[in-house]
Amino acid sequence: MNGTMTGRGTGKITIIGELMNNSYARARTAFTSRDPRGYQQLAKSQVEGGAEYLDLNLDGTQKIQVRRQEMLDFLPEVIASIQEVTRAPLCFDNPSVDYQRVALENYDREKSGAPILNSIAASRERLGEMIELVKEYDTRVIVMASETFVPGGSAQCMNPQDALGAAKRFVEMLATKADRRNDQILIDPGLAPVGADTYGLVNIGLDAMRLIRADADLKGVHMVVGLSNFAWGTPKGIREELEKAYLTLGAEAGLDFAIANPEKKPVPLPADHPMVGKLREALRQGRPLEGETIETSGFRQIEAVMGICAEAQPVDG
Repeated sequence: MNGTMTGRGTGKITIIGELMNNSYARARTAFTSRDPRGYQQLAKSQVEGGAEYLDLNLDGTQKIQVRRQEMLDFLPEVIASIQEVTRAPLCFDNPSVDYQRVALENYDREKSGAPILNSIAASRERLGEMIELVKEYDTRVIVMASETFVPGGSAQCMNPQDALGAAKRFVEMLATKADRRNDQILIDPGLAPVGADTYGLVNIGLDAMRLIRADADLKGVHMVVGLSNFAWGTPKGIREELEKAYLTLGAEAGLDFAIANPEKKPVPLPADHPMVGKLREALRQGRPLEGETIETSGFRQIEAVMGICAEAQPVDG
């Protein structure tokens, strides 16, 4: 784990385990009770399930409110406890510079190798300080290429060319300001819920990956998505297969990392699997025909996804 990152060229998707996040009940219980052993159990179970890196986010969610100081006070104990039971590198997942600094100050890279700072983006208020942390602590780093710089701020990328531009700008910035090599950088092109994607964002992300992989200046970068976003809102019985089908299409486009739940065994399906074909066709429906708006094709994609879900539901009676 101390050398070049695994993932690119290995023929598989490298998993960053996502369960140490207050979106999950076990993590909320561990955080609420300030129980480091709960995090140890989550860490060990994810590594046993195949995760090679572990994402750590103590922030609040819709189900729990967390004050900033609560996170910062508990982070050192959580990190030390996790590193007692596993050598898997940690991925510190929070937009706060203060969170990242406390996490990195208390991380022992002698035990686990280089951590991942997750993430930098055009919308970060203290972007310069975040990049300084990448250099100071010699981290790997996730770049959000779903956002682009615009005069006065940032905006969501609405085409793959903008995502490519954001990726190139950040890779150059990290090279010049943080001495990062391409293979220390993970590009996240964004992944929208496919069942609510009226703007073709899933296709934009896949197309952006293809452009990034074809760009000589970006040779060696890794590609990552937050997989659980993809099947959000679809019936529970079909989510895992939809996620795995997406991994197949993502891997074809150049994806080699995913932040995911290792308990679901998130591996790509065979290219000829029926679900892969159905998803491929649904996304094809989401591409505008000549004279169409993206919204029109987007609703057609949603209808196709609803059809996939309906086929998978048991018939009453």
